[in-house]
This record gives sequence, structure tokens and C-alpha cells, in this order.
Amino acid sequence: YGFYKFSVEEELFQEELRTEGRVTGCGGYGTLFPFVYLGLFGAVGKFILDIPNSEILLQAAGAWILGGQINLYYRINQKFIKKGQEPPLHAWWAVLPPPFDLIVGLRQVHFLARHYSEVRGEEWESDKIAEELFPFISSSRFTLKEFVLTPSNWFWFTKDMKDFDLPNLK
Repeated sequence: YGFYKFSVEEELFQEELRTEGRVTGCGGYGTLFPFVYLGLFGAVGKFILDIPNSEILLQAAGAWILGGQINLYYRINQKFIKKGQEPPLHAWWAVLPPPFDLIVGLRQVHFLARHYSEVRGEEWESDKIAEELFPFISSSRFTLKEFVLTPSNWFWFTKDMKDFDLPNLK
């Protein structure tokens, strides 16, 4: 995860710097170094040296990486908006508990790959995992309610299931 996070953040950082002359993220180093060092110092202080209030550093590490994720999702959405397309992600899903935070993370990987395929002038071939096995990854943007009520969008083995019709959720 660390290498992927570093690579995505650094690639977006360098692209923004090159094309826009300004950046809206911290790059790979600026994203991961504060997270790693805050987490490391917080863990050593709390669990090894028993320094009071060291957990504040652990909390700061969590807040830093979560803020970075939300910003990453926002930046990816901006790429699609600039092309006149619907943004594929709900950035606020990053604050949801698992598995919902993972859903937006997987979608981010897929849609960023599609974006860069287009930027490089490559024809999109396919992504079996996202398009066949876990269709929620590649589908058009959906709300949390739509996701929960549409099992055909979950997995390959639920693709033939009918949508749930729950009057209380309409």
C-alpha cells in the first residue's frame, strides 16, 4: 500500500506541477513521511517509552493520511470534471468504516488507471477484476443507498440478483 500511495501521490504532484504550475497535494514524500514519522514517534512514545499523550501523534498520523485520501479522491474527480465527465468518486466515503472506505479506494485505482490510459493515448483494453468480478469498481457513480440496494453491482455471483425494494429506503 505504501508504495502505491507514494507512486500515485508523486505522479499526480509532478503532473500538476508540470501542467498547471501549482500543486493541490503533497506528493509522495509529503504524504507518506509525515504519516510514517508521526505514527512511528507516537507508537514509540506510547508503547515503548510510556510518554504521556503520545497517542496524539498517532491520531495526527491518522488524520494526516485520511485528509490526504479525501484530497486524492477530490483531485481525481477534478480530472474527470475538466474533461466534462461525471466525477466517479464520493470523496467523503473515505471516512466511512470498512468495507465502504475500501469501495472508494478500489474505484480510485480503476478510474485513475483509465484516466492515464486515455492521457497516454492508449486504448483501454479491459479490467477483468473491476469490470467482471467486482462490477461496483468500474460502474458509474452511485450513492451509498444505491450501492446497498443493488446487489447486481456487488460481485460476479450476485450479478443476476434483483434490486432490493425496501419502502423505508425510498
